[in-house]
Amino acid sequence: MIRARIDMTYGAFSLDVDLQLPGRGVSALFGDSGSGKTTCLRCLAGLVKAPDACIEVNGEVWQDSARGIFLAPHKRALGYVFQEASLFEHLSVRGNLEYGWRRIKPGQRKVALDQACDLLGIEHLLERQTANLSGGERQRVGIARALLTSPGLLLMDEPLAALDSRRKAEILPYLERLHDELDIPVVYVSHAQDEVARLADHLVVLQHGRVLGSGPLGPTLERLDLPMAREADAGVVVQATVRGYDPVYQLLSLQLPGAVEPLRVAHTPRAVGDRLRVKIQARDVSLSLSPDEASSILNRFAVTVEQVSTAHNPAHVQLSLRAGETLILARITRYSADQLGVVAGLQAWAQIKAVAVLA
Repeated sequence: MIRARIDMTYGAFSLDVDLQLPGRGVSALFGDSGSGKTTCLRCLAGLVKAPDACIEVNGEVWQDSARGIFLAPHKRALGYVFQEASLFEHLSVRGNLEYGWRRIKPGQRKVALDQACDLLGIEHLLERQTANLSGGERQRVGIARALLTSPGLLLMDEPLAALDSRRKAEILPYLERLHDELDIPVVYVSHAQDEVARLADHLVVLQHGRVLGSGPLGPTLERLDLPMAREADAGVVVQATVRGYDPVYQLLSLQLPGAVEPLRVAHTPRAVGDRLRVKIQARDVSLSLSPDEASSILNRFAVTVEQVSTAHNPAHVQLSLRAGETLILARITRYSADQLGVVAGLQAWAQIKAVAVLA
């Protein structure tokens, strides 16, 4: 368990948070610029000493202002990945990796050099000078270097923010491998919903230095009272189970929790019983009062409207729809909502135009 109570003010900004994060998996701090994400991370690292704070990581107290405890950053078992990799330019990739690795006593090393290289796919870069690396390669080396300090906690401050969409797509699968294969808790700062949806297990939504919501990823994304539910890329993340595969049409059949109808997705084959994380975006869901069988839309679910809320654009409304145990968000025009008579409790059909398989 990671506990962090931080109360501090500088200039016109104040941070007042009380976080309780799982001691394993990826916890994402999400919010707009200026919401306090990076300040939280720097306090966890000890790079900022808040005058009133209590920080405990898996039973070890790193700061307790009331008792006069403050561990310097180099005494905290953590790795820190910045937006820029900040590699040592006078050292090769191997030299950068070995710099931190050699400082850890052999008996205390949690991650081997070859394991980190394999996880980040950088074996072929070891003898290269850092000046000859692409942005994505530099960031992968930076992450590997942080892992080789054998941290008890890995902090990542928008590690993909400086990369273009192609480089982001290149590095995300490696971050997913870290999530799946390493038992090191991660606190991941981002303002990009697509990154959070793919990587996070726990989500904290920050605004103006305060916590608006905190909890497991799925239920937190479903909350219409949080600002991210009204953004353009709002949606839900659901754990689905593979029911079968149609080789003729190359469609996976997925079971959503409690839903009667299967979810069919164009995808490569996966074994029956495999668990996949899928994202359904609100903008890709429409509503109908009857099932329309003569349609190119593959996925139609009988749903109950649970909640109707305003959207950022006053021409739209946000809907929370329940299909069995699965909650789906939809964004439709206010005109359509009035024409259909959409209110809480309405029985209808959700038509899902697109589904993203995240992992």
